[in-house]
Amino acid sequence: NKDKELQDAQLNRQKIIIWSVAGGLLVVLILSVFIFRERKKSEKLLLNILPAETAQELKANGKATAKHYEQVTVMFTDFKGFTTIAEKLSAEELVSELDFLFKKFDEIISKYPIEKIKTIGDAYMCAGGLPTANNTNAMDVVSAALEIQNWMIAQNNKWSLRVGIHSGPVTAGVVGDKKFAYDIWGDTVNTASRMESSGEAGKINISGATHNLIKDKFTSSFRGKIPAKNKGEIDMYFVEKSA
Repeated sequence: NKDKELQDAQLNRQKIIIWSVAGGLLVVLILSVFIFRERKKSEKLLLNILPAETAQELKANGKATAKHYEQVTVMFTDFKGFTTIAEKLSAEELVSELDFLFKKFDEIISKYPIEKIKTIGDAYMCAGGLPTANNTNAMDVVSAALEIQNWMIAQNNKWSLRVGIHSGPVTAGVVGDKKFAYDIWGDTVNTASRMESSGEAGKINISGATHNLIKDKFTSSFRGKIPAKNKGEIDMYFVEKSA
């Protein structure tokens, strides 16, 4: 009887050990799955903020090196009469409508190698030719602009859009160490902004520099030399359609 009791006690201890190990392994597995999912969520959020290669560089080195690009095409958009329209909407309605519009812009530019840079109030800014340099950036951005403008016109609602585009060199990089922001700098950015402010609602206004890069692929009308704030007179064109 004593031998049997000892065997039973030993067997119970073994069972306890086995169940303890199994329980520990299960906890480790659950934690591993949780950590993996959270890491995936974090990576997805990071990729929504930064280009993939910049995100990888930040994770690997804790910082990202600014890069110079010889040819990038920058697009700015904003809405005509935004302040007047905004005054007639509640805060919730305004944010909801901008969210709807900008999500469509995101969807359209995602068809092309174009990087969304940021939104500033009612302005939307994106660029082609970075973070991976290419020779098609002007055509890519103008193609996306036509899609955006045609979609906006088809909505036939209170919103009408100005689009401005310019091509040239920029510097791109990440600023800040708390809320990362991928941004671009240079005279090209300023000139692209002037193309937007010098344009017209429902139109795509491009500079002579961009026109030289896309003239064989798109039909454009020459506007002449138009004064642009702090830039003097610049050759400007309205893009009409693909050639």
